[in-house]
Amino acid sequence: MCLARGKLAMNKAVSIALLAGGIVLIVIGVNAMKSFSSDVSRFFTGSPTDKAVWMLIGGIVAAVIGLFGAMRGSK
Repeated sequence: MCLARGKLAMNKAVSIALLAGGIVLIVIGVNAMKSFSSDVSRFFTGSPTDKAVWMLIGGIVAAVIGLFGAMRGSK
């Protein structure tokens, strides 16, 4: 029984870490979209840099996975 609680606590910790990491990536991605290089890329191609887009996508995915993992109840 104690082993199951330890596993649940570890899953919660990983989920919270994913949520926090996802939020950080989203913030960095938003800042990257407002950067000068992203403005230059947007001027010539009509879209921001790939780095900014991938940071936003990765951040959103990590935050959603972390949120669902943290909210999941024990079995």
